Amino acid sequence: MILRHVTVDCADPYALATFWSAVTGWPIAEEDGPGADEALVESPSEVPGLLFLRVPEDKTVKNRIHFDWMPTERSRDEEVRRILDLGATLYEDHRSADGLGWVTLLDPEGNEFCVERSAAERAG
Repeated sequence: MILRHVTVDCADPYALATFWSAVTGWPIAEEDGPGADEALVESPSEVPGLLFLRVPEDKTVKNRIHFDWMPTERSRDEEVRRILDLGATLYEDHRSADGLGWVTLLDPEGNEFCVERSAAERAG
């Protein structure tokens, strides 16, 4: 069995896909555009894509599942600054003085996700 997509309910699929495309560097499917009821952020092979589906209700409670991202080209703190500049909001900061920890952010529709230390930071 293969995990094909992680699906996220949202109010504006294309806008949220645009944010996540900027975060990940993955493209939005060519057939998806503004106003569509769904938008797919296409991932590299062997990694599930991110599928955003329009639903009528707003998000009202904490997510029961969320993404944990580990930067590959930047440090955790550099990645957090970059994602905040893309439109995320700081939710909880779990960084400690010794450099350990993670940061929980909210995407533009309020979905929680975490940014952990990079592999280089973990090795160092």
